[in-house]
Parts: sequence; C-alpha cells; structure tokens
Amino acid sequence: MKPVTVDILRAHLLAASLTAMGAGAVVCAALVLPVQQSGFGSMSVRLCAIAVIIGGVIAVREFAQAAFKFAIERRYALRARQSTLPAWPTSAVAVASDCPRRWLVTLHLRLTGTPFVLPGH
Repeated sequence: MKPVTVDILRAHLLAASLTAMGAGAVVCAALVLPVQQSGFGSMSVRLCAIAVIIGGVIAVREFAQAAFKFAIERRYALRARQSTLPAWPTSAVAVASDCPRRWLVTLHLRLTGTPFVLPGH
C-alpha cells in the first residue's frame, strides 16, 4: 500500500475513533438514567452506532475543510507554486505555525492525501 493511502486511512480512523469515543461518552451518560441494559445489544442500536460514527467522520471532514478554506483565505496556508527547496514536494501546502486552526488544517490535508509542510518544525 502506498504511504499516502496509509496516511489517508489513519486520518479517517482517527476521526472515526474520536466520534466513537464521543458516542461512548453519551452511552455512559445514558446508563445513569433508568434504561434497560438489554436494549444496548440490539441490532438497531448497533446500526445506529455505525450511522453515528459515519456521520461523525463526515462532520469532521466538513469542519476540517472549512478550517482549510479559512486558512487559505487568511493566508495561514499557502500552496507552493514552484518548490525552491528540494525537500518540498511541488504541490505541497505550507501551513503557518501561527495558524489558529492548524490541527484541523493538517487533518484536512491528511484526509485528502495532500502533501504538506509545517515550517518552523
């Protein structure tokens, strides 16, 4: 498997695991309420959990894309036109160290498989 593909899969698994952790927290909170525990093992609950995780991944992708657009508009992220440094890929995106949503911008770039550099690191 190509390293880019592995990075894309890792980013999606990160988004899915964060969503699952949030869903688990909601379920733990629901256990405090008087709910029958046998209902949590039903197929409908399992399908609902899968739908919540898929929806969470889609929501994370949308938030990350919005953060990337914000960073491009505010010039926190710049696409390299012609690489002057041999270590930079020609299509890389440079993300400034003072970008307020740097982790979301980086996540978007990982989710899409776009090469990026983090100047200052």
